[in-house]
Amino acid sequence: MPKFRMISITLILFLSLLLVGCANDEKDSDKSEENLGEVLEYTITGIEPGAGLTQLAKDTLEEYDNLKGWKLEESSTAGMTTLLGEAIDNEEPIVITGWSPHWMFAAYDLKFLEDPKGTLGEIEGIHTIVRKDLEKDMPHAYKILDAFQWEVEDMEAVMLDEQDSSFDEAAKKWVDENQGKVDEWIEGTDMVEGEEIELVSTPWDSERASAYVMKTVLEQQGFEVTITDVDPAIMFQAIANGDADATVAPWLPTTHGFLYEEHKEDVLDLGVNLNGTKNGIAVPAYMDIDSIEDLPSKE
Repeated sequence: MPKFRMISITLILFLSLLLVGCANDEKDSDKSEENLGEVLEYTITGIEPGAGLTQLAKDTLEEYDNLKGWKLEESSTAGMTTLLGEAIDNEEPIVITGWSPHWMFAAYDLKFLEDPKGTLGEIEGIHTIVRKDLEKDMPHAYKILDAFQWEVEDMEAVMLDEQDSSFDEAAKKWVDENQGKVDEWIEGTDMVEGEEIELVSTPWDSERASAYVMKTVLEQQGFEVTITDVDPAIMFQAIANGDADATVAPWLPTTHGFLYEEHKEDVLDLGVNLNGTKNGIAVPAYMDIDSIEDLPSKE
């Protein structure tokens, strides 16, 4: 057989194998993407129905064409983090509604999926909101609440410590270790004797962390503090109606923005106590997707 013919046949065989390999890679890639949706049962693992993030996630399902056929499984924060931990232990895929600050970002290697349509909002702040007459009725508590400001790392430290203790103990530990920062909040205030003050919060770890730190600080100054965890809608109603004194929990301007707009004439916003909060759809870092648009369509 002539040499050039041998080369031609070899070249043809090589190109044929290369084309078959590329085709198989493409099929495997398509199959992998399809399997991701099937393995997840086209489900995003969510939290409580009353959470602002839950509504934002529902809006996201409506806005992204590739999420048609997907569903949001509403449960609880504890239920979501349990399923997240199990998935990570087994290096399995999972898609969750997530937010930062939260201890899960300190405990696990997670990433937010890009949100090109912006349905989950931008970076937010957590605000301190009080009833309108608080400054007149409790000037020292008002001054402390107005001065309260800390960082994402502070909040996550309290949340992570709570996993092995309680929010009360974790908050006291943080205050003991950060007395210099606390001294800035209480500067210019006097001790009181048993004045009662009620804080309302939401039933999520991030807000519990800030509420219990504030409780610890106010108790150091002689206040008797009650914390009541409620749905966000009830939280705003309680402040507006004067049934509670203050909250350090609202996420603005997006997550709780619609509730603030409803009650803003009857409450007093003291501004941001923590910058850099974020809502989103999150996945473990080992998952090979980076955007909400990477989630495969069911239809």
